[in-house]
Amino acid sequence: MKVAIIPARGGSKRIPKKNIKYFLGKPIIAYSIEAAINSKIFDKVIVSTDDKDIAKVSKEYGAEVPFIRPENLSDDFSGTHEVVGHAIKCLIDSGLDVEIACCIYATAPLIQQEDLKEAFQLFLQGEWDSVFAATEFSYPIFRSFQLDKNNGLKMFFPEHYQTRSQDLPAAVHDAGQFYWANAEVWMDPPKGFNERSTVLKIPSWRVQDIDTLEDWERAEIIFQYLQN
Repeated sequence: MKVAIIPARGGSKRIPKKNIKYFLGKPIIAYSIEAAINSKIFDKVIVSTDDKDIAKVSKEYGAEVPFIRPENLSDDFSGTHEVVGHAIKCLIDSGLDVEIACCIYATAPLIQQEDLKEAFQLFLQGEWDSVFAATEFSYPIFRSFQLDKNNGLKMFFPEHYQTRSQDLPAAVHDAGQFYWANAEVWMDPPKGFNERSTVLKIPSWRVQDIDTLEDWERAEIIFQYLQN
């Protein structure tokens, strides 16, 4: 059985009720639910939440909420890997034969069904423990710097101060959209990004992490552009 698991806890602080806040006409979590359902890949689309309002909205848009996430997995320090592993265990304990799970973030309105499908086909090749969406940094990270306590500059990689941008390796980062893995990988302790993982690259203009209201507004602009 293939399942989509959408973690969506309540209690977001920077954007209150973030997971069910309306994004251009409907709750933002609806986009993730609908992308999973419309991809026709999954046998079940599950939302893992500790919040009754999120559970209600999720069911309205077609997801299942077969359990309420416990408090110890619903605070600011709960990791996605552990939350997904818990969800899979709950499903297995209920008698379901879960083989493959895809974690889809609740605040990923830019997610595309075709990306889900393409990454799934890559995962099915059997070469990787996990496959997820990623994109390239827009600027070479080897030329990056930080401010010290006196507002002076300190390079992270001073050895590359005079290295030409075209001579530096491209760096990619997690797009914050979806992650494919076998059930047992999710239930084992997390191993981080390693040689057993690979990515489906998507263009940077289709990626927007949403942590602030400014991020939210930017995501709405990108979404409207894509729709047009």
